[in-house]
Amino acid sequence: MRLRLALEVLGLLVLAAVIAIVPQLVADYTTYEFALVGTFFIALLGLALLTGHSGQISLGHGAFMAIGGYTTAILTVNGVYGHHIRDLWTIPLAGLLAGVAGLLVGIPALRLSGLYLALITFGIAVSVPQLPKKFDKFLGGTTGKALNLLRPPFGLHTTPNHWIYYLTWGIGFVLLVAAWLLLRGKVGRALRAIRDSEIAAVSSGVNLALYKTLAFGISAFYAGVAGSLFVIANAYMNPDVFPIILSVYLVAALAIGGLDSLVGTIAGAAAIYVLKYRADDLTRWLNHLPAVSLDPKRLGMSSVVFGAVLILVMIALPTGIGGLLRRLLGPLTSRLYSRS
Repeated sequence: MRLRLALEVLGLLVLAAVIAIVPQLVADYTTYEFALVGTFFIALLGLALLTGHSGQISLGHGAFMAIGGYTTAILTVNGVYGHHIRDLWTIPLAGLLAGVAGLLVGIPALRLSGLYLALITFGIAVSVPQLPKKFDKFLGGTTGKALNLLRPPFGLHTTPNHWIYYLTWGIGFVLLVAAWLLLRGKVGRALRAIRDSEIAAVSSGVNLALYKTLAFGISAFYAGVAGSLFVIANAYMNPDVFPIILSVYLVAALAIGGLDSLVGTIAGAAAIYVLKYRADDLTRWLNHLPAVSLDPKRLGMSSVVFGAVLILVMIALPTGIGGLLRRLLGPLTSRLYSRS
């Protein structure tokens, strides 16, 4: 047990070192792209806690990201009582508001599971983007709200892209450690018991209502923080920033990374970024392969390619990237355990 803990801590330290040096190895704009990947990584961390570890399927996490994004946009642009709030201070507020929304969703979800729960949460993902159009004077309608570009605080001498990268991945790393600690304790054991068998969990003394609702609230908090950071990075917010399909992408990306793998969510986050921003480049690259004939200019071709890639990944890696890593590292860790 101590050896496993030491290996996990070492893995976190290596990840922290990689996060620190990446901006020194890539171009400035690439750093910005990695920052966007970081926002999706945070959202997937929350979804992994909910779906991967408590077994509750959510197709509405794009809506929780939108709640966090609009919280930052409103507080930064409109302010409170005429006083504008700096974008950095809106991040925890965005997470808290989205977390409260998650708790409210989690209460009625106690009576639902599986497909029915997925449909309810997907209904939330469909409904939330319509609210800014209804309350356009306050939320900006289809025009949206433009934020000022994020400036490094305290006189730090760095580029805005580097700053948003370190901000996003710094918060992401802290939330990763928080999720890791959560899962190692009583809460994590209770969530996994609920995932494996609700009847067995209740018979073991697990408070089903408390932990299922708590999982929704924590997961939504992560999504709200991710939405806030995404809006800060883009300096803009309107209903199209978090489209309905994003909720589906998040679930697909979680499957790619591994449902219960926290570190594997990095691969899933990268997959979402490629789908949203680099799908055309991927299609053109595939078009150069032998015996492949694709028309990158055809409407929707990028989505077709992503769907095909997703199917192939699920066939080849049914447990995702996280499962692959466990299979590769399993023999090594087994030898270490046997020697200790």
